[in-house]
Amino acid sequence: MRHGETEANARRCFAESDEIPLTETGRAQARELALRLAREVRPTVLVSSWFPRARQTGEIIGSVLGLKLETIGGIQERNFGCLKGRPYEELGNAAHTWCPAGGESLDDVRGRAFEAIDSLRMRYPGERVVVVSHGAVIQAVCAHITGEWSTAVVPANCGMVTIRYEAAAGYFLGA
Repeated sequence: MRHGETEANARRCFAESDEIPLTETGRAQARELALRLAREVRPTVLVSSWFPRARQTGEIIGSVLGLKLETIGGIQERNFGCLKGRPYEELGNAAHTWCPAGGESLDDVRGRAFEAIDSLRMRYPGERVVVVSHGAVIQAVCAHITGEWSTAVVPANCGMVTIRYEAAAGYFLGA
């Protein structure tokens, strides 16, 4: 799932800093999502990126669900380099291989993020793992699973994507 709203999200800009926190709206989104997770998913493991906005979202979810939050690397937001603090529109329709100056491409994110997700699958076999991450990370992981960048979208704040793994079939996006 994606973290709750930040001031940069509200302004429709890339975060100026990795340290940007949630807004009050973002905190409320996290509480609402936690209640939904309790009803629909009943997770047993809770993981987030170490960026404060994801960690704060995870802490709120963990307090509602009674789960301890674990932070891991690999699922942190894309380094947008020269686009930090700039409006989303400046990215345009750049290809997933394009890298902003001083940053990383979506394809770079795909490699590190999928490796982190796959390591969670191996560490927690059969568990329902909730991962609180970031928009570009979710987009890249979905593209990796489906093989289609054109259909991989960035979910709304506290939006959720379900990824399933079956030994015989591998990974797929599910409902």
